[in-house]
Order: sequence, then structure tokens, then C-alpha cells
Amino acid sequence: MQSVYDGPVRLVLFDVDGVLTNGKLHISKDGEETKTFNVKDGVAVALLQSHGILCGIMSGKASAALDYRVKQLGFDMALTGCSNKLSTYFNLREKLKLSDHQVAFVGDDIIDLSVMQQVGLAIAPADAHQLVIKNAQFITLTRGGQGVAREAAEYILQSAGLDIEEMYQPLLENWEASNVRQ
Repeated sequence: MQSVYDGPVRLVLFDVDGVLTNGKLHISKDGEETKTFNVKDGVAVALLQSHGILCGIMSGKASAALDYRVKQLGFDMALTGCSNKLSTYFNLREKLKLSDHQVAFVGDDIIDLSVMQQVGLAIAPADAHQLVIKNAQFITLTRGGQGVAREAAEYILQSAGLDIEEMYQPLLENWEASNVRQ
């Protein structure tokens, strides 16, 4: 079945620490950093992509753990080590020839505010900083690292008029071919 999605969002960008993770950093005595991700968010990437929506991460940090997860889930783009998220966003938007209203951003902290105030749809986890929550059009019920991306994906698709069955139909019909990673 072909996707019936006809909403405005064409790109969803996710912050990482505090959105895809709970914000905790695990650092070994050798300085190796590990992060804990939620499997529900892996399905979110495949779900959005099955409806023709690009998925990317935009993070102020860069790490080997994040690079591995980005590759594992098949994100369309990874913008890491962004000291100025707004200029990075503007460059990406121009490169992809998108307008602000075609972009959703999921962020949790004050470094994300400039992008959240620019995009068409700003989403925040339940435990985001209060200024971020104040600037979000949608606040998830879940906290960072607990499936925020999945809830955001479902919200975006539901806002475009899809019910839960229509949302998941392209994935269910092509589960093996869609290469869903959790």
C-alpha cells in the first residue's frame, strides 16, 4: 500500500541528548562515552520514512555511540557537533529546498530554542526545559529517552489525518523490505 500521508511536514529533525536519550552520559575511565536509546524510536524513523518524510538528527555533541545509532537506524542525515544549530538548520533547509513550515524539530533544552522558534512544528519531551515547553506546539507525554520520537512521529501523522492503522500500514505490509531497526 502506498502512503496516504499528505501533510505539510517533509523533514523531522531530532536533538539527541534529552530527546532520543534520557540525557545521561555514561563515560568509562578511558573516556569512552555510551548512550542509552529506546527501541521505540527506531520504529519512529522507519514509520516517518515509510510516508516519505526525511529524518535527521541535529546534535550539539558528536560521539561514536551516536554515529553507530544513526547508521543503525538509517537516518537520512546526521548533523553532529553543531555549535550553532540555527545556522546549521538554515544551511540544511536551503540545501533541501524546504520552507520552515515543512520542518518539525524535537528539542529539549535552551540550545534548541532558536531552531524551534523557526520551524513549522516544534515538539518537546515532557521533561524538557520550561522555556522549551513554552515554545513547543506539542509536548509529548513521554520523557526524553522513553520513546519521544515515536510519539512525535505518530502525532505528525495523526495531525495530517491518518488513523493508527493508516499510519502503520506501509510498515506492516513491507516489514522485511522496510528494513526496520529497533
